[in-house]
Formats: sequence, C-alpha cells, structure tokens
Amino acid sequence: MHRSRLLLPALTVTALTLFAQVPAGGAAPATEWREVFNEDGTITQTRTPKAPPEKSSDLRTLEAAEVIPVQVTGDSADRFDLVFVGDGYTADDLTTYTANVKSKWEELSSVEPFATYKQYFNVWQVNVISPESGVDHDPTKGLLKNTALDMGFWCQGRDANTERLLCVNETKAKEFAAQAPQYDQVIALGNTTKYGGAGGSVATASGSNAQAGQIAIHELGHSIGGLADEYDYPYVNYTGNEPREINVTKDPTGAKWGEYLGQPSPDGGVIAPVEGARYYKTGLYRPTGNSIMRTLGKEFNSIGRDAMIKAFKAKIPSLNEPTEPVEPLAR
Repeated sequence: MHRSRLLLPALTVTALTLFAQVPAGGAAPATEWREVFNEDGTITQTRTPKAPPEKSSDLRTLEAAEVIPVQVTGDSADRFDLVFVGDGYTADDLTTYTANVKSKWEELSSVEPFATYKQYFNVWQVNVISPESGVDHDPTKGLLKNTALDMGFWCQGRDANTERLLCVNETKAKEFAAQAPQYDQVIALGNTTKYGGAGGSVATASGSNAQAGQIAIHELGHSIGGLADEYDYPYVNYTGNEPREINVTKDPTGAKWGEYLGQPSPDGGVIAPVEGARYYKTGLYRPTGNSIMRTLGKEFNSIGRDAMIKAFKAKIPSLNEPTEPVEPLAR
C-alpha cells in the first residue's frame, strides 16, 4: 500500500482559501487568493473562483502508467522522493516529456540546498498518457484539450492576471504520483512552451518553458520548508499574532533570527529585518531584501536555506546520525 510522506506547507496557495468569501444568499461562488508568477520574476496575488470538486482518474489509466527512475540513490525510507507527472503528453510526446523532466530536475538540483543534498533524492518520472497534446487555453483562451490531469491556463479566473496560472487536478496528479514507489513531493509539468505555473500541494510548471522551473523551486520552499512568501501584496498593515513560519516576524528587532543578524546571506543580502512580507506592506518583516520567496530567480536566504535543510533531515534519517570523531594523524 502506498504511504504518502508529503510535507504540507505552513501556508500553501490552497490554504489561502481561508480568505474565501461567499456573499449572503450564496449567489456567487467562493473565491480564493492564488499566487501569480510574472515573467520578470515578481510574484503577486489575485482572486479566482474556488475550483470545483476534483474527480479521480480512471483506474485502468492509472494502472497503465509507466514509472521511470530518473535518479535512485537509496531506499525511500532514507531518501526524499520527488515525483514528476505530466499532462497533455500523448504517447508520441513522451520524448519531449522525458526531456522536460530532465531539464527541470537539473535546474532544481543546481540550486542550494538541493545541490548539496542531491544524492539524498530519489526522482521518479510517471508517464501519464493523455489523449491529446497540450493543455487547456493554450495558445488561446477557450481552446480545450482532452488530457489526463485537466491542466490549463487561466485556472478558474477571468481577468488577465490569471492567464499564467497553470492549474491541475491535484487529486489526479497525486493518484498518478502514487504509482511511484514513494512520493514526498509532486511536480506536474504541462506540455506547453507558454510561461506559467501554480502552487498548492502539487506544484505545476510549463514543461517546455525555460523560465517556469523557478516557479516549482519557489513552491518547494512552501511545501518542503514551510516557508512563507516574502512579498508584500495585497494587504497593508499586519496586526495579528507572531507568524509561525521561520522566515517572517512581527518583531522589528529581528530577534527571531538573532544568531544570523548581520551575516551575509546567499541571496546577496545581509540578515536584518526588512519590512514588508507575507502579503503585508507594514507590520511584518523578512530576513533579506530579495530571496526566491519574494522574487523568482533568486537564491534562498540563510533562514530559508536552513529551514529546507532541516526538512530534508526530517525525512532522511541517515543525515541525523552522529559522525565518528576523526583521530589526528600520528606525527
């Protein structure tokens, strides 16, 4: 029986449904905030209608899915298992899909701390076969494709801000991912060259777009490290309790990161409380000016990087084993 060890984010895109509102009488659909990833690397939020209930996949289709090992470095009990599933790839498109998986994994594993811990990852490719090539609303809105995972641009939205939101049926994506020996995180790739992606318990990215891999890296900051977003849209002033995410605080002294204060950070900044974080312009602080949790293409800051390493160690027991002291060489 499949046993999922998926890490749930502290504040995923789907968790933002806490802000969903239904007018009196229930006449209008509930809405939710979704992250919008722009080609210049900036990230914002937009409201979209809440997705309708998701349907499961056809059992025969699930059983026919082939699982390809991309990288296997050890037993899943002591590894972090990353599973790629694809949508809009026909049997004739599998060469493209394989190339997309390879390029996205190479991009992810070149970013710290994934680069350092690459040998502790198992990576699987599930060959999900779709009846038609492509995804919904590509290249034009209203063009629908018959695909296995129901991926499409515009998500449930209607305004231009949602065009790049590449949403997927997460239920189906996880069902296909469960064909792999184990999964800790699922990334769904769409058969498209158009820039786009989305977050949630399943990260999505355009398979054949060179920039879209950064979306998946940002989303893994949420789902693996439990990191908060560090951008400051759409709210003004925060007056709530101290956030539980390690990379944001309401304390203007930055005492939450006391041992890091003043130290240089991998994203090019210096650890010091910078106002504006977790969707608020004032009242919340982030550790540095511009990490990947604020802008795509950047590095994780020291706080985020260490949170990711801690999450890796929680799933990889051998990383927690004490090392034997090295005896000095006799002179």
